[in-house]
This record gives sequence, structure tokens and C-alpha cells, in this order.
Amino acid sequence: MAYKSLLTIASSEAGLARAVDASAAIAQEMDAHLETLALGIDRSQLGYAYVGTGAVIMQIAMERAGEEAAGHEKALRAALAKQGQDLRWSLDSAVCQLGALSELVGGRARYSDLVVLPQPYGEGRGTEAEAVLEAALFEGMAPVLVLPEKGAVNPAPKRIVLAWNQSREAMVAARRALPFLKRAEQVVITVVDPSAYGTERSDPGGNLCQLLVRHGVRAEVSVLAKTLPRVSEVLARQCQDIGADMMVMGAYGHSRFREALLGGATRNMLEGAEVPVFMAH
Repeated sequence: MAYKSLLTIASSEAGLARAVDASAAIAQEMDAHLETLALGIDRSQLGYAYVGTGAVIMQIAMERAGEEAAGHEKALRAALAKQGQDLRWSLDSAVCQLGALSELVGGRARYSDLVVLPQPYGEGRGTEAEAVLEAALFEGMAPVLVLPEKGAVNPAPKRIVLAWNQSREAMVAARRALPFLKRAEQVVITVVDPSAYGTERSDPGGNLCQLLVRHGVRAEVSVLAKTLPRVSEVLARQCQDIGADMMVMGAYGHSRFREALLGGATRNMLEGAEVPVFMAH
């Protein structure tokens, strides 16, 4: 079992080379094809333009987006040229308005086994970085591997923390991550503060562990108390304690609007990620 079609999208210069390096390493590890997309985005807000100036503003904005896409394409070519000769890759570019970003990215991600993206929060990253991530997850229905700003990215992670809370999203993430899980030396199914009234109250994570073991995964269960204010902090500490190379988790258990207002494990984990985070919804 392996991923055979990978995708990485360049919507800014931040993290571009790192995303190419990581996705190329994974593609070579799994004998996959790497698709890359250079994206230029029109961020203009025509609703605030004076009457009669909309067409002019749109033309200028699209020209700037075209220049942006050309710059990202050049940077992608340079990064791809540094990869091994065995890498199979393709490069495309596109220009779109911010409102059409979801449809464009979702259409590309839908035909990929795995989308590899840089961390959407941080210096040099605009709102489009988060929009690209969400489009791949929700419109593309693809798993996404989000890379931290620093640290090594292992194309075949040896130790993986799998966050488990019995949710649909966590189950989808576990199934989509099987190519990584089966290659790992240790997969720690981590349950934080399980409910005393849930269906798994007598054996938290036990059913999932049994499923994964039958697939040849070296899985074990770790049940942790919520000793820190946020679940994401407990999971991050678990990654540090076992020296994990990757975190696997379900994405956006609550509505994205609620996540944006109140925060959530997904957003908190991505903001402070120190290891690659594999997500699916």
C-alpha cells in the first residue's frame, strides 16, 4: 500500500522549497508521481471600487496574479531541479480570484492520494494559505500533510502519534494514513481524557488498535489525562516524549466557523506544529 499521486501547491514563496523537498522525498520513497501547481491569486475586493473602475482594477489585479504565478512557477522549477533524476513530476500554473480558490484547489486535490503543504500560519503567509489547506481537505476530500517550518521531514516516519477520539474524522485520518502507518516502527494511538460513558469506555482505542494490527501496523494504545489546558498541547508533548516523526489526526471536528472563533485542536496543532501533521476530514 502506497500513495501514487502526490500534489503540492505554491501560493506563496514561504515554505515552497521545503514542500517540494518533502513531497519529492515521499514520492521517491513510494514510487509516486509528484504534481505541482504554481498559483497566482487575485485578492482585489471589487465591492469597494468606485463605479466604472471595476474592469480596470480587475485587469490590473489579474495581471499581478499572473506575475505572481510566474514567479512561483520559476521557484518550483528551481526546487524540482534539485531533486533526484528518478523523480517523476509535472508542473502547472493557474490564476484565479480568491473566491474561486476553493473550487480550483479542490478540483486538483480530488485526484491526488496526498497533498503536501507548508504550515499555513506564520510569517509570509496570507489568508490564502489556510484557504488552500481547507479546499484540499473539504472540496478535494484528500488527506493533507502539513509541514512545520523547521525540523527534518522523514518520508518514511518511524514513530507516529495517532490522535484518537472515536470521531468520524479521526477514523478517516487513520485509514488514509495507512501507507505511513504500515511503514512505521511504532504507532502510538493516543487517547486524551476519554469519556467514561463512551462506547469504548472499558478499552479506549482498543478496536482501532486491533484493526491496525490486522493490517500489519505495529500499534499500541496510550491513554493520557488532560494535564494541560489544551488537547493539542497534550498531543504535542506526546510527540516529544516518544520522539515522533509525524502526527495523524482528524481535521475540524467542529464547524470551521466555530474553529475560527474559539480555536480547536486542529488550528492549535497547526499553529504550533513541530512535526509534520497528517490530517483528513
